[in-house]
Amino acid sequence: MTRPTFWQPTQADQAGGDRRLRAPATQRNRDAILAVLRDMLPPSGLVLEVASGSGEHIVHFAETLPALSFQPSDPMADALASIAAWARESGLGNILPPLMIDASAQEWPIGSADAILCINMIHIAPWTAAEGLFRQAGRLLKTGSPLYLYGPYRRSDRPLEPSNAAFDESLRSRDPEWGLRELGDVAALASANGFGSPEIIEMPANNLSLIFRKA
Repeated sequence: MTRPTFWQPTQADQAGGDRRLRAPATQRNRDAILAVLRDMLPPSGLVLEVASGSGEHIVHFAETLPALSFQPSDPMADALASIAAWARESGLGNILPPLMIDASAQEWPIGSADAILCINMIHIAPWTAAEGLFRQAGRLLKTGSPLYLYGPYRRSDRPLEPSNAAFDESLRSRDPEWGLRELGDVAALASANGFGSPEIIEMPANNLSLIFRKA
């Protein structure tokens, strides 16, 4: 797999130094996401992040929520290197070494989690990745535990926002299996894997936070 074009190397990486990557959207959305996570996550336990990307989100969350342990993951080698580099640079002790996890895989190398985060993945991956995410989340989480998704969605009761329509077109031009997902389809997939209806929180820039809980 190749690096998505919306990732950028840090200045150090450009100069041949460390392996950290930077996702510009992270700086814009991380505090809004954190505000939701503060109320949603358990006071302690293991939080698995699926598709951690550059690793910037998990460092920000781990720094602010020190009572939780964070398990980053990604299927891409350059992302795993970036996550490890950001974690080292942070000096935080509550970030575990990143795991190589392909969301669509039948087996994941982890036995349980107290919460699962997945930020900006299911629209930049085939639908099989969403299917795998909910299938494995249904296996890993206990009753009442949360699965958190963030990103843009289509909703049948309202027109798609112009910015999201343009984003959707751009994604589909890169890969026809990518694109904004119908919220109803995601909720149906969640239900089929043992989750209740999502709590929906409006977020900046026409994004949504979806909180599913294991029934």
